Amino acid sequence: MRRIVITGMGCIAAIGHTATACWASMREGRSGIGPLVNIETELLNVRIGAEVRGYDPLAHFDEKRLALLDRVTQFALIAAREAVAQSGIAFAGNGLSGRTAVVIGTGVGGQNTLDDSYRRLYMHNNPRCHPLTIPRLMANAPASHITMEHGITGPSFAVASACSSANHAVAMALFMIRSGLADAAVAGGTEACITVGTMKGWEAMRVMATDTCRPFSRGRRGMVLGEGAGIFVLETLENAKARGAVILAELAGAGMSSDAGDIVAPCDLGTARAIEAALADAGLATDAVDYVNAHGTGTTINDPTETRAIRRVFGADADRLAVSSTKSMHGHGLGAAGAIELVGVVGALSQGIIPPTANFTDRDPDCDLDYVPNVAREQLVRAAISNSFAFGGLNAVLALKRAA
Repeated sequence: MRRIVITGMGCIAAIGHTATACWASMREGRSGIGPLVNIETELLNVRIGAEVRGYDPLAHFDEKRLALLDRVTQFALIAAREAVAQSGIAFAGNGLSGRTAVVIGTGVGGQNTLDDSYRRLYMHNNPRCHPLTIPRLMANAPASHITMEHGITGPSFAVASACSSANHAVAMALFMIRSGLADAAVAGGTEACITVGTMKGWEAMRVMATDTCRPFSRGRRGMVLGEGAGIFVLETLENAKARGAVILAELAGAGMSSDAGDIVAPCDLGTARAIEAALADAGLATDAVDYVNAHGTGTTINDPTETRAIRRVFGADADRLAVSSTKSMHGHGLGAAGAIELVGVVGALSQGIIPPTANFTDRDPDCDLDYVPNVAREQLVRAAISNSFAFGGLNAVLALKRAA
């Protein structure tokens, strides 16, 4: 069976504009959550978020091209450039272009374009929409623009499964390369959904914190919305070695499941099935895993449910696991969440440093694992899993191993 490795990663999020910067923030427990500055807040009750601040689109794109790009696509392109550059991979002139896949997850696509269009139409009674409204807001726009920028002509598509989108996208890329449908892939997730309309929708669900994100803590008050993108270059171990690429980690397996239950409430049985499937696919026993990057949203229902699922799968090994939620720093990036978190997993595997759960206060008695509170931990990580669980009961878990 083909072994798949990661040779490039790129990221832009509230905690940094590159993967290197994002990992440094995770390692140091530095949060990017704060008062919203990029949107108007007069209509909002929740006025905090994990925004990408200090971002100038014109530093990355010329004005003519920007007319085609929603913020969600801009983030994906920036992260993909970094990932491709780090990998040193070339798609042209070697037949790889048509053998490379692009699979990008997003929860809602071009939400800024949609919000702006509705504002013009309903608030300002302007009957005319921007002529590029549809190409900007469509969920496949990030994947399509990545293919065009890098000349990739293989199978390319978008994945939309709410908060599991990025992990589903990376899993699909893994399976495509493993099966021989592709030889390489550019995969990950992107989201730019911090708009007034989206924030009001999340407010109505009453799952948003007004102070900060405190996963697994007794005093947690909910999730904090985030934005950004994480993109990775995947290829076979054989090809990576042949071209002398630096291998960041091995993507050993993936598992997926559906709760087939509540549209918003998670189920520990369903999430446990996804974890078990990922371990089985990777050929990992529970005692071989050292770190779990948790979904860890900071909501009252997710955190104990995820804790029960981890205990259900790992049994006696659960008590020695290091478990942390980096959403405490970069917020909940919805369709990009798993990809941003994968930066932390790769960092833990490659550098032997486990990012902490920031903002941790008192322990919740229903959350009784080792959540690496507030301070990163130096520890050899042989293998790790990264959890993503979505509204609709759609679960996706990635399993990774330290590069040999």
